[in-house]
Amino acid sequence: MNPNWKEVARTCLEAAESGAMTFPEIVAALMEGGFDGYAVDLRRAVAAYYLPHGEAVELAASPTPEPVAKAFDVAVVREAIREAQTFAPGYSYKGFCAKVAAAGCAGYVVSFPGRRVLYYGRSAETHTEFFPGAD
Repeated sequence: MNPNWKEVARTCLEAAESGAMTFPEIVAALMEGGFDGYAVDLRRAVAAYYLPHGEAVELAASPTPEPVAKAFDVAVVREAIREAQTFAPGYSYKGFCAKVAAAGCAGYVVSFPGRRVLYYGRSAETHTEFFPGAD
């Protein structure tokens, strides 16, 4: 594994958690770094960044303040996504993670080739969100 891949992934995770980069900026940086997607597991507080040839970089992420709720509330997940997309006042990535976890989102998978994010609940219910302009 190229040591630079781990640094790119770590920089993007830290930038998301600190608010230093937006989702579009993170996607661009990861794509430029050779990644084709990533997954965030909110139950385990882990982010995995995938390379097209099968390797991955796994990093510890900040845990959500409460465990993932049992019921998956798609309306609340969509609301949190819209807040992120519009940079709503007070938005933060950590706040986003807390909100979607409280809405039963156990994690999400981002596909750069598919230009979408798949959010999933503990019961394997899903919501697919296409990148703006990709639908």
